[in-house]
Amino acid sequence: CSRKKPVVALSTCEAEYIAASLSACQGVWLKNLLEEISEVKCNSVTLKVDNLSAINLAKNPIAHGKSKHIEMRFHYLRERVSNGTLKLEHCRTDLQVADLLTKAMTVETFKRLRNLMCIKSLDNMN
Repeated sequence: CSRKKPVVALSTCEAEYIAASLSACQGVWLKNLLEEISEVKCNSVTLKVDNLSAINLAKNPIAHGKSKHIEMRFHYLRERVSNGTLKLEHCRTDLQVADLLTKAMTVETFKRLRNLMCIKSLDNMN
C-alpha cells in the first residue's frame, strides 16, 4: 500500500534514528515472541545501524539541537538502549547485505553480498 509518510526527517541522522526506532519496536516484539514460544531467554536485542550519528543520538539521553524536534514516540529507541534491552552496533555500508535486494551494484559486490547471505548460485547445484 502506497501512502504519504507521516513524518518528515530533516537530516540523514534523523531519518536513520526514526528507522532504528521503528526497527527496535519490531526487534523487541520478536524477542518477546521467542521467549513466549520457547524457553530461550534473551537479555537484549542487537540492532545494526549504519549511521554513527544516529547511534550516538540514541545513546546520549540529553536533549540537544539535533533531537529537540523529533517526535516523542521515536525516543522509544533511547529508552530501550538506556535500560539495556537493546544494543546498537555500527554496520559498515559495505556489509549491508540488504542492499543486495534493494540497489543496483557491480557483479563483484553482488557475489560478495550473496555469499554473506549464504545464498548459493544455481550453477553450483546439480
